[in-house]
Amino acid sequence: MLRHSPPPGSYRHTRYAPPAALAGWLEYFWIESWDLREYEPQVREVLPQPCVHLAFVRGRSRIYGVQLSRFVRMLSGNERVLGAKFRPGAFYPFLRKPLSSISNACIPVNQVFSNVADAEEEIVACHDDRGMVDAASRFLVAHLPALDPNVETVCHVVEEIINDRSLTRLEDVADLCSIRDRTLQRLFHRYVGASARWVVKRYRIYEALEQLAVGKPAEWAMLAQDLGYYDQAHFINDFKKLVGRSPSEYVKI
Repeated sequence: MLRHSPPPGSYRHTRYAPPAALAGWLEYFWIESWDLREYEPQVREVLPQPCVHLAFVRGRSRIYGVQLSRFVRMLSGNERVLGAKFRPGAFYPFLRKPLSSISNACIPVNQVFSNVADAEEEIVACHDDRGMVDAASRFLVAHLPALDPNVETVCHVVEEIINDRSLTRLEDVADLCSIRDRTLQRLFHRYVGASARWVVKRYRIYEALEQLAVGKPAEWAMLAQDLGYYDQAHFINDFKKLVGRSPSEYVKI
């Protein structure tokens, strides 16, 4: 969630670990709820990770591909949503076509899964979080595809990118993971929906956001160097492309 002023009304975002049967497929379930019936609609901006989300809302359940820029939403009224965040690459066995085909897009859940209407009604009718998570878990376990070894390969590469701040070039990622550049590009096109180079930049910008969130001094040249950028201008340009504001503008929000 990108920085914003504390809004009026009530808002809640909670995460839940998946059951063991789904641990290889999901990072977590999330439940988001808000009550803005007495207030103006609110804009929320998110900088998503390279993951697919499945969101259940009565009459509007959708599958969201990787969003390559900020994800901007308008919240209004009184609503509750259950979502499932898939591990990077783990949705390909469900979709069975390149994840790049749904990047920056969303599709109805019934394009991928059967018996969606019944599952949607069961999930949204639950009165507590645990009931919603359990109902969604049963639905996904009943629709699990065959295992695909490339999923673990892609997840491993993304984890290396997350954990190793020195990885700032595609060539470095390929060398570390012992994968040829072209093979790596094909894997990410098919399984992630974004290029490996884009994923590297996205996670380096996440690190910048985390440092700014904890109030570290905004010395842009030093921060750019720490994150592996050639110079301050390249860092600021990438930050603005993904976040929508320059670093100096962002810290003032």
